[in-house]
Amino acid sequence: MQFDPANNIVKLCAQGINLEGQGKIGESFMTFQKAWEEPTNDVEKFISAHYVARGQKSIADRLHWDKIALEFALKLKDEAVKSNFPSLYLNIAKCYEEMKDFKNAKANYLLAFSFSNSLPIDGYGRMIKSGIASGIERISIADV
Repeated sequence: MQFDPANNIVKLCAQGINLEGQGKIGESFMTFQKAWEEPTNDVEKFISAHYVARGQKSIADRLHWDKIALEFALKLKDEAVKSNFPSLYLNIAKCYEEMKDFKNAKANYLLAFSFSNSLPIDGYGRMIKSGIASGIERISIADV
């Protein structure tokens, strides 16, 4: 899915990432929160919720925001948004795994895998596919 670099929400999220990279975690989180407060459509809500999830301190809060991001992504009727589903389901699965809810973790890792063909064939796509495969392997070892 292509994101418009001129879009204010995209700009805010990019700014938040830059602040995060500089170690300014508090400022980064506030920037992501601002992005969540300003969306005008479901695409912007999906993007901002995804970044708000990054800044959560608890697993339960991160899971909550990851689910919100997924909820808005699922509302979009743009075929290109499917390329984001593997990452979204991977994030949700990882939260469940960290919470020791292996049943929901496995279900979400498998959902992530089911959309993995929509990933680009590049470093990002390989990273997400590797995360999905590692998660499925860990869950299989846990013998859910």
